Amino acid sequence: MSTNTPRAVFVTRETDYELLLARHATRGQARFFLESRGQKIETVEQRHEELHVALRMARTLVPGDWRQALVGRADLDRFLFGPEDVVIPVGQDGLVANVAKYLSGQPVLGINPSPDLYDGVLVRVSLDRLARLLPASIAGAAPVEHRTMVEATLDSGEKLLALNEVFVGHRSHQSARYSIATGDAREDHSSSGLIVASGTGATGWARSIMEATHEQVALTPEERAVCYFVREPFPSKATGTAMRFGKLSEEPLGVVSRMNEGGVIFADGIEQDFLAFDWGRRVTLGPAAHALHLVTG
Repeated sequence: MSTNTPRAVFVTRETDYELLLARHATRGQARFFLESRGQKIETVEQRHEELHVALRMARTLVPGDWRQALVGRADLDRFLFGPEDVVIPVGQDGLVANVAKYLSGQPVLGINPSPDLYDGVLVRVSLDRLARLLPASIAGAAPVEHRTMVEATLDSGEKLLALNEVFVGHRSHQSARYSIATGDAREDHSSSGLIVASGTGATGWARSIMEATHEQVALTPEERAVCYFVREPFPSKATGTAMRFGKLSEEPLGVVSRMNEGGVIFADGIEQDFLAFDWGRRVTLGPAAHALHLVTG
């Protein structure tokens, strides 16, 4: 462990109110825009204030001898996290997924500023417990879930990490063409792409696929395994549908692109942050080497 003074790193994203002001320049114009659509600006102002009240209160609970930092979601790829950091996302559950891929074992304490709006699956630390949990997390005395993540590694060495899932497919609505293999099984596919999900992600996109297809994979968030699901595989003389879903633990999933252009790989629904997956490129997917250390409170 680092001998540096601990640092509390608060992570936020723009509120809907801030995004409206960025788009419409003034509150009055933003208000006119919303009212013309039967909505009230007071609602988004309330959510904005809830987040910033929670952020201010949380920052007052950090031990006085600690350092502090504040980083927005858009700047995460340029922020340098240190081993002495305690990471505190303040917002919705997706913010934990946004920051998870940039960490390497730092404890994460998520705070839900609007419990009536956000589910709070990953942002579960209440403000009245934060003051105790911050030093406990540094000392290794806080209750922690070690949530398995998904790792995608291209043959070029490029990597993507995801807390929920990795998508492999075509960037548009065209069919994705590729070959898929795990263990001794191999098949050529034409489909709407595939996802590889963790136990955390199995409650999101993967869950909707399982409910629609009635193909179930039992997976817990801390289990060192991931699952894959092929979306709408198309049977033909050249393509099969036998390898539709499965669980991956010891054997990873290998996928080779058969797309001349438009093939992409992205993580946790962030389509802008993708890796190109054109003809002949190979990606290997499975459980990541490290997990998210989520303090449960």
